[in-house]
Amino acid sequence: MRALVTGPLAIGLGCLLALSAWSVRAAPAGVESIRTWPAPDHTRIVLDVDRPVEYALFVLRNPDRVVIDLRGTRLLKRVPKARPGDRLLARIRAAQRKRGEGGAREDLRVVLDMKQRVRPKSFLLKPNQKYGHRLVIDVYPTGGEAAGTTAARKQVPDTASGKQRDVIVAVDAGHGGDDPGAVTRSGLREKDVVLAIAKALGRRIDRIPGMKAVLIRSGDYFVGLRRRTEIARKHGADLFVSIHADSFRNPRVSGSGVYVLSKRGASSEAARWLAKQENASDFVGGVSIDDKDNVLASVLVDLQQTATLSASADLGTHVLKALGRVGRRHKRRIERAGFMVLKSPDIPSILIETGFLTNPSDAKRLSNPKHQEQVARAILNGILRHFERNPLPGTRFAATRRHTIARGETLSGIAVRYQVSVEQLRTANRLSGSTIRVGDVLRIPGRSDG
Repeated sequence: MRALVTGPLAIGLGCLLALSAWSVRAAPAGVESIRTWPAPDHTRIVLDVDRPVEYALFVLRNPDRVVIDLRGTRLLKRVPKARPGDRLLARIRAAQRKRGEGGAREDLRVVLDMKQRVRPKSFLLKPNQKYGHRLVIDVYPTGGEAAGTTAARKQVPDTASGKQRDVIVAVDAGHGGDDPGAVTRSGLREKDVVLAIAKALGRRIDRIPGMKAVLIRSGDYFVGLRRRTEIARKHGADLFVSIHADSFRNPRVSGSGVYVLSKRGASSEAARWLAKQENASDFVGGVSIDDKDNVLASVLVDLQQTATLSASADLGTHVLKALGRVGRRHKRRIERAGFMVLKSPDIPSILIETGFLTNPSDAKRLSNPKHQEQVARAILNGILRHFERNPLPGTRFAATRRHTIARGETLSGIAVRYQVSVEQLRTANRLSGSTIRVGDVLRIPGRSDG
């Protein structure tokens, strides 16, 4: 049975409920901060809000501006200045505006003064472990590259002239910008650690004759997961190496690990490529699939993926072995997963977990620049070993002689056989002494090398 409340009590309750409802409606949302993250190809502006907001966004010209109107919202802190070096964002302005009868509603207008014409993209994000509700605006130059997948053909060596092309390694520092990754209690952030390692690896790669590094991100800004592989493909990368630092609920878990793409992840990505072939100029192994029938395109993708997965596994095995020389390995074999950054059908790709930030010992080592350099050197050694065993045609690696060590052989004897010095052999193979092992493959430098 439903009880009815009548009389003065009912009127009082009604007024109280109406007043409460009016207070909820009238309480404005708040913009707690505005953060900017300039990247080479776009700028991200993040508005931290204390609840979901309604907003409208539009673009104005002469001068170029992006305007965001937030309904029933107030600015709780000062507007920050644009970051130095931001090639798109010149200034941020904000003003409160009264709306409705008697100015009952207070709206907020945020104006982004741009340095050139841009196309904005906006979306709302729900709270995570690090941030609350967010309104994100990404602005791209209108004359910039389209957001779709753009494949670049690999450099084709001019064999007639004897010219050799560089091996290109895409080095991807995970996370970035408003995505810090794992964070320790002391404030050590994964995005900073992996960027330092990525830069160290890039410098080491660029010092190797015949090799070139491409950093997917070179600063503290966010790059979308698919965009990371698009950048690698745009530069014609031969390898994609993504660097991360792990976290786990058990602080005793430690050590490095290497992941390659799982077969299930490969299958889903193959289906995606084939589904979009009719409206995209995608390349697999340098061959366009947008003009092929379904059967032929499927065969091409399958063949390319099989070769790519095999190369990824070989690369991952060598890198994991090299990492074991500078610290503990979490597992002795490479692992397989469906990480988005591993899904390029045409680029051998690995994801490296350099350690666990949730483990105090790992975190201490990963924060040390000396250890970061050691990790970078180990990764490079694994990459070099992969290319020495699997040289790409038209590269310096393919033009280099190799020798598999047999029982009873010595470094000095091999040097005499190939008419090079022992020191040249040591330098070419990064040997600290004269100890060699049966079955290892030595790189034999040219007589003028070193």
